[in-house]
Amino acid sequence: EKAFAANSKESHKDRMDRMATIVIEHLIQAADVAHTMQHWHVYLKWNKRLFSEQYDAFLAARVDKDPSEGWYESELGFFDYYIIPLAKKLKDCGVFGVSSDEYLSYAEKNRQEWKDRGREVLA
Repeated sequence: EKAFAANSKESHKDRMDRMATIVIEHLIQAADVAHTMQHWHVYLKWNKRLFSEQYDAFLAARVDKDPSEGWYESELGFFDYYIIPLAKKLKDCGVFGVSSDEYLSYAEKNRQEWKDRGREVLA
């Protein structure tokens, strides 16, 4: 919302360019994590694949940190500090119309589902 606020010193063209840049930045960010704003089964499928990829890298000694240590907590933080705020920004910029409500809703539902079942998923 603040990013779209009018600035009296800014020309209309500059304001439109700034808004377009902000929307594109949000879209690029969302493309990378779109699975978190879809149905639970889609989120879970891609989350498991990411975990598996990182765990395989750990077992092959390509990374030092075991992803199973803290994965549950990290996902909650990821939702709280990145996914849900991003979904709210997408809603605010209005680029997806009413679908933005769905993305935010799925992000919040997936966060709750992960909170409720994430430890079970990791077992």
